[in-house]
Order: sequence, then C-alpha cells, then structure tokens
Amino acid sequence: MYKVDFNKPCHVYFMGIGGISMSGLAEILLKEGFHVSGSDMKDSDMTNKLKELGAEVIIGQRAENIKDNIDLVVYTAAIGKDNPEYVATCEKNIPMLTRAQLLGQIMSNYKYSVAVSGTHGKTTTTSMMSHVLLSADTDPTVSIGGILDVIGGNIRVGNSEYFVTEACEYTNSYHAFNPYISIILNVDADHLDFFSGIEEIAASFKTFAEKLPDDGLLVVNGDMEYTDYICKDLKCDINTFGLKEENMYSASDITFDEEGHPTYTLVVNGEKKDIISLHATGIHNVSNSLSVIAVAMRLGISMEHIKAGLFSCSSAKRRFEHKGITKNGVIIVDDYAHHPTEIAATLAAAKNTPHNELWCVFQPHTYTRTYALSDEFSKALSVCDHVLLADIYAAREKDTGMISSKDLCDGINKMGGNAVYLGEFDKIEDYVEKNCKKNDLLITMGAGNVDSIGNHLLKK
Repeated sequence: MYKVDFNKPCHVYFMGIGGISMSGLAEILLKEGFHVSGSDMKDSDMTNKLKELGAEVIIGQRAENIKDNIDLVVYTAAIGKDNPEYVATCEKNIPMLTRAQLLGQIMSNYKYSVAVSGTHGKTTTTSMMSHVLLSADTDPTVSIGGILDVIGGNIRVGNSEYFVTEACEYTNSYHAFNPYISIILNVDADHLDFFSGIEEIAASFKTFAEKLPDDGLLVVNGDMEYTDYICKDLKCDINTFGLKEENMYSASDITFDEEGHPTYTLVVNGEKKDIISLHATGIHNVSNSLSVIAVAMRLGISMEHIKAGLFSCSSAKRRFEHKGITKNGVIIVDDYAHHPTEIAATLAAAKNTPHNELWCVFQPHTYTRTYALSDEFSKALSVCDHVLLADIYAAREKDTGMISSKDLCDGINKMGGNAVYLGEFDKIEDYVEKNCKKNDLLITMGAGNVDSIGNHLLKK
C-alpha cells in the first residue's frame, strides 16, 4: 500500500472531491501543504469551499483529468472500475488509496486519535466528543458524517494531537483506520447488502477492536450481546459503558425536561460522581454520552469541561432536529433514523416531548434493508398514532420488486399500527395539511430526502 509522507507534501487527486467525507480529507491535506485537485459531477458548497482554500476542482469525470504530475489518487467505493478516471489512473500506474486508507494514514499522524464506531449513533456521539474537546481548548481536528454547527460544517482542521472521526463498518472500511482510542456504541444487523448477517457484523467489529495498540483504549457498550466476544484476547485497556449498573460508566436517576432532554447521575465503578445534563434528546443519548465521558476522562479532561461540552451539544443535523411549527400549529421534527433500532430510539424520545398525536412520515432506505428487516420496521413504527409511508429511497440499489413501501404499510397495520401508503411527497404533504392538528408532532424520518417534506410544510 502507498504510504503518504506528511513531511513531503505531494499532489493528491480526489475522485468525487465534493463528497462530505472526501472534501474533509482534502481540506486536511490542504492545511498540511499538499497540492490538492479533484473532480466531481457538479458544483456544490463543498467544492466552492475547497476552491477558496486553493484546491483545483474539475466538474465532470474524464480520463484527461488524470495528469502525469499526480502522485496519488484517492477514490471512494462509489467509483466503479469502469470509471474513466479510474481506468486512466491504472493505465498510468499512479498509486491509489481508498478514502478509508487515506483517513487511516492521517489518523496515524495524531497522538490522540479517537474513532467512533457502531451501527447507530456515530454522528451524534462524534458531535458530543467534538464539543467536549473544544470546551477543553484542545484544538482538535474533527471529521464527521454530518453538519456540525459548532465547527461550521463536517470538518475542522486543528493544530494539536487530537483527532476524532466517525468509523463506519460498511464494506469494512474502518479496518484501514489506526486509532488510539475506539468507541463501539452498538452492534446490530444492518448493511445486509454487504454483510451476510449479524455474526459477520460482530466479527467485523472485533477485527476493528483488534486494530488498537496495546497502550490504547476500547470503550465498548457493556449492555449488548457481543461485548465479551469482541473484547476476548484484546491487549488494550477496556472500559465498558451503558445503562446497566455493572458497567464501569453508567447512569442513575435519569429524568427528562419538557423537551425530552435528559439529566442523570454519572456513576463510575459503582460510585456516584456528578450530575450530567444533555441538550440531545432521548435515553439512547445518555448511553452515547457515557462513552464520551469515558474517553474524555482517559484523556485527562476535567469534569467541568466534560459537563460544559455535553450540555452545549444539541443533536446533530437530522437527529431529532426541531424544524419549527406550521401555521396550523403542527410541530415538525426531522430525524435520520433508517434502521428499526434507531426508529425505536427516536420514537421513545418523542414520547418525552409534549404533543397530542404522534405522526411519522417514513421513507425506507434501500430495498435490501427494508426487505431483510421488514418485520422489525413494522414493529418499531406501529407505536405511532399515524404512519405515512413514502416510496423506498433506492440510494445505490435498483428496484428488483422484492419489496415496496406498500408491503411495509400492510405489515405495520397487521401489528396493530395505523399506516397509510401514499408514496409521493406531494400526496403526503396534502394529507398532512388536511389531517394533522394543532400540537400534533410530525417526524419526517429516513436517510434519504424525506426532510424536504417538513421544509415545504413550514414554508406554506
């Protein structure tokens, strides 16, 4: 594998430079003095920002974009081997790295690199970790899979030994990472278009944990089924966290304010330590925050800065995000949840928020996930007073006819729920305007573009 020499900046070309993760890596290299260029299919805020920072951005992917003066090409899983730039790179024998491989090498440049993994909660937990590090004036570098207001985007390039990033299990890309501290929030069945099932997913997380150095730290959810399996034979330090009192970091006396924000007593090794208040909603974020506290205490950050950082951190964009109230008095919330476990957590958080009836506009994400977990989706959504179903968001897949949102609608109703299949966004908006009443809570939910429904309703 090609090794980047950060003491000798070279010319790096990014295929898909405008992507949320690729643009962040490009910005880090620009800060390190590298010559950065790349291509994307269209202009965006990301590409415009990179241009302002000195990157060369080409719109359109063509073979002639790959010049002889390029030292390294970085690409993502979305780039097919028939891509003209990929083909040209191979023909010219220019070294190549995947996005994850480059990120792993960047991590090696930081003494305190923290990787946040798990099937759910990565972005919110990375946000919490970032807020704590910023509160403590550590000047961290941050790479996050969403937009974080406190850093004005998805990337922050600092000037210290601290680095925090999300670590996604899809395609095992995080196996290329080199963290000093890793968090494993949970292990659940997802990305079943890649993994054969939960056992293979658990094995993937175990391999990720084994990447840690002997003097590193694994912070792992002690409430889940696969903790012992993942931790077996590890040489690094291990801290467990969770809502069960036997964990090293746990919580007691949990209460919620009228907007669903938790306050709890931090318990470390069975001893009550302090009162923690969060600005992120839901009991699942109590668990997420405990993992952050474990990392922060290992890094020597004071409890004062930990508490301040956690309290200052609202949920990230599209994580139980309060969008506003319509002219008819309907409360609009948007959430990225696209897995049954995430849906259940979001709807549990909604129960701690004052409202009359609970409406969920759900846009399933990918056919394989919807098909594999259809019963789990139906069960999770059946707790709502009303569910309105949009068509499945295909993402990287094609519709083979294996399942539709109509099938999911039938499943919800068979479990005692109240679901209506409408498919198109316009029909859903019309239905909401005619049927939602004052003080009803409407959650637009999914990893696609379903959030546009709430945005349109609020503008009317």
